[in-house]
Amino acid sequence: MAATSAATFSIGTTASHGPKMSSLSQSKPCALRFNYQNSLKSFSGLKAALSLRCESESSFLGKEGAVALRGSFASKAQKADQRTQYHLQPQASYKVAVLGAAGGIGQPLSLLIKMSPLVSDLHLYDIANVKGVAADLSHCNTPSQVRDFTGNSELANSLKGVNVVVIPAGVPRKPGMTRDDLFNLNAGIVKNLVEAVADNCPDAFIHIISNPVNSTVPIVAEVLKEKGVYDPKKLFGVTTLDVVRANTFVAQKKNLKLIDVDVPVVGGHAGITILPLLSKTKPSVSFTDEEIQELTVRIQNAGTEVVEAKAGTGSATLSMAYAAARFVESSLRALDGDADVYECAYVQSDLTELPFFASRVKLGRKGVEAFISSDLQGLTEYEQKALAALKPELKASIEKGIAFAQKQTVAA
Repeated sequence: MAATSAATFSIGTTASHGPKMSSLSQSKPCALRFNYQNSLKSFSGLKAALSLRCESESSFLGKEGAVALRGSFASKAQKADQRTQYHLQPQASYKVAVLGAAGGIGQPLSLLIKMSPLVSDLHLYDIANVKGVAADLSHCNTPSQVRDFTGNSELANSLKGVNVVVIPAGVPRKPGMTRDDLFNLNAGIVKNLVEAVADNCPDAFIHIISNPVNSTVPIVAEVLKEKGVYDPKKLFGVTTLDVVRANTFVAQKKNLKLIDVDVPVVGGHAGITILPLLSKTKPSVSFTDEEIQELTVRIQNAGTEVVEAKAGTGSATLSMAYAAARFVESSLRALDGDADVYECAYVQSDLTELPFFASRVKLGRKGVEAFISSDLQGLTEYEQKALAALKPELKASIEKGIAFAQKQTVAA
């Protein structure tokens, strides 16, 4: 889901906007001056820019990259209204912890977070092999300081003073392992990590990537309740990858500029619980029944597409890292006071009868500020049926997570 700030530093290429701009990592302050038109609030980032002024060259882009960046927005600057002017000078002042930083998602995710101009400290935790990852990342000339933490004895210190905690920790399914085996293992890992989060940084934003997200987020909620520190506005299941995929596939299918495409994705984060609302696509575009069916199924099964392409050697680690880094960047911008940050996320919700539901939300300094209920209004017949079909499966996943957490509590 495209975030709608007029000054955005998100992950991606330099000649674009919104979630594609966090490659602007700075060794010196960088100021943006732009005029913002209210009618452009539904769009993202620097699409709404009238002018761009870099007071220093980016250490990541280099001089030529910075010149190209200014040039890429010069033509766009002439088209916007010049009624309001904003000034933004990002400060690297936030601490982010990645729990599971040595894994297939954790490593590229840590690299992308290292590129953010808002991050002052990056704490990398894992049970092994994280020291080398931290040493490697520390050589990147971006502002954040990297520290490594290994094993349970150092977990608490990795979380001290942290503003955002990202949890990609877990294990892939191995031969002979049932789905229940995998669930119990990953659920246990997440539970242990979140207990430490509750004890050491209870006010932090918590981003859950560990699968199955439909169940792990309810587990985390139960753990935080047991600890007496649960804030539903600050607990997020990261479903951004579903949005990233939907935007990409729709742009390809309809020959649109990817920079313009925005598709809300609701429900959950597995199989049929993933529901792209193609009727709400921006810019408005029409789809045949066949295209709707094809795109919906592809978005729901995109993870399998990657697994098959990698021929058993891995899963969707890079795209997941990209999507998670985008959500981290959006969270940091919200914490920094950006008033126009919107993302899809799996959160405690009252939009449906289900206690947890993925939808587009407005982010602020205290977490979720508002649910965008209009996305669920005026759905097509296809979307209404798909929404009804996903609810029983999502409900079962939520109940499975809650039952696991309560069982662990009783056992303890």
